Amino acid sequence: MIPPYDGRHLIADLHDCSRLDDLTLVEAALRDGAAAAGATVLDVRLHAFGPGQGVTGVALLAESHISIHSWPEHGYAAIDIFLCGRRCDPQAALAVIVAALRGRVASETVIARGFGVVPALDGVA
Repeated sequence: MIPPYDGRHLIADLHDCSRLDDLTLVEAALRDGAAAAGATVLDVRLHAFGPGQGVTGVALLAESHISIHSWPEHGYAAIDIFLCGRRCDPQAALAVIVAALRGRVASETVIARGFGVVPALDGVA
């Protein structure tokens, strides 16, 4: 029998962010967010579109991923945090990323994902 699996997929829109074109800052935000969540970074792949333009990328984690797409001209970043298992904390990752980018969470959704028994998460079934 396959044991149940559960994960949480947090999707957030950040507004009023700064330095969204700073590749070094964005990489540190993803790595530090993963560490705060209790996740294991396997690799980080980022692409900067040039000075004053956005960054897109992903931190590949043993537990899944954290991704970012940024639009510095709007102070906007789209964040996607998918973590397997109950020991990892996507909220902790988001808090670190928001602080690093000096932004604010404009919207946030958590989706329970998995197979087998998936417990309700903050009212999400």
